[in-house]
Amino acid sequence: MTAKLFEMALGISSPWYVAGTDFDAGAKTLTILVDFTAGSRFELAGVAGLHPVHDTVPKRYRHLNFFEHECFLEVRVPRVKLPDGGVRLVEAPWTGKLSGFTLLFEALVLMLCQQMTFAAAARLVGESRHRVAAICERYVELTLAHTDLSAVRELAIDETSRARGHDYISLAADALERRVVAVAEGRSADSIAQLVREIQSRGAAATKIRSVSIDMSPAFIKGCAEHLPNARITFDKFHVIWHANAAVDRTRRIEQRTNPSLKGLRWPLLKDRLRLSHTAAANLDTLIAHITTVRTARAWAYKEQLREILNRKQINVTRSMLLHWCTCVMRSKVQPMKEVANMIRNNLAGITAWAQTRQTNGFLEALNGLFQSAKRRARGFTRFATIRTVIFLIAGKLNFRTINPHAN
Repeated sequence: MTAKLFEMALGISSPWYVAGTDFDAGAKTLTILVDFTAGSRFELAGVAGLHPVHDTVPKRYRHLNFFEHECFLEVRVPRVKLPDGGVRLVEAPWTGKLSGFTLLFEALVLMLCQQMTFAAAARLVGESRHRVAAICERYVELTLAHTDLSAVRELAIDETSRARGHDYISLAADALERRVVAVAEGRSADSIAQLVREIQSRGAAATKIRSVSIDMSPAFIKGCAEHLPNARITFDKFHVIWHANAAVDRTRRIEQRTNPSLKGLRWPLLKDRLRLSHTAAANLDTLIAHITTVRTARAWAYKEQLREILNRKQINVTRSMLLHWCTCVMRSKVQPMKEVANMIRNNLAGITAWAQTRQTNGFLEALNGLFQSAKRRARGFTRFATIRTVIFLIAGKLNFRTINPHAN
């Protein structure tokens, strides 16, 4: 009766059966002995027919815990003799993708590692964090190999810091599906080449990518021009406004040296006015009232004008208004904002493209917090492959069911 119960719980069916159990209360382990019926023949992937057993190899698999006890399957796994005289090991139906684990155990690890650090998941399942990370890395690579990117037409590319200093990782995402599809080291033109090679390896055609959203990095612009020849480059408004906000803040920091009243106004100047508290909005209004004499107030006004222009949907109107805006700014004495005007003039085509495409990599920016979490999740691991694995776990929208029916 006990054997039948375990067979049902494990999903074991003929010719496999539970031959016995060994419960060690002291070690808190349950070992389930699995065997097969004598005289059985087995299928082998890629070889037609049923094949006779040549000999057996003992295998031990870590399975889901039995209540608070670690559970293992000890199995006599057959090696079968093939028509050509070769001998090969049969893969039992519960065998995981990493040696020594069952599919159900690996599915649990995947689920946990999408929610917590490798170390935390390892403590819960009673394995080393290196083994847990290896399971995730194996599943990510196997699933990516089964992922078809032939329908991808729009990309969003951005970078995120890998560590303190200037260590970066570049990410490419399917802009429509909002999922990361490629990860590369660095943030150079060669990084774009790496990203393109990766998506091509999974069916995407570089010549069929019709648009790409990037920041105004010269290296990214050069890389996209070289490796995505038919893609229209878009600089989304969020990157442009980021530069304008930075110019406002630089202006404030310079001017507050001689005008102490500007201290404490950083966030009122940078935030959406509609989201300010009553007090912060009143302080901002007081500043704006002195727009003719305070450069920081003029910088804020230029930034807000730019935001309004970039909300337009007619590309010719947007282009004309941007050029007029640049002319007005260049005639002012707000030096940091002049730098923004020069940047807009140098990247006008990509910025005005926003009016038509409305394509953004803003969702990648929004995921930056998750990517920083990914670094913490991979704490203790310095390999690029491990960081890449975690990024795909949290933002790749991978369908692990293609290789493990028990995975989410």
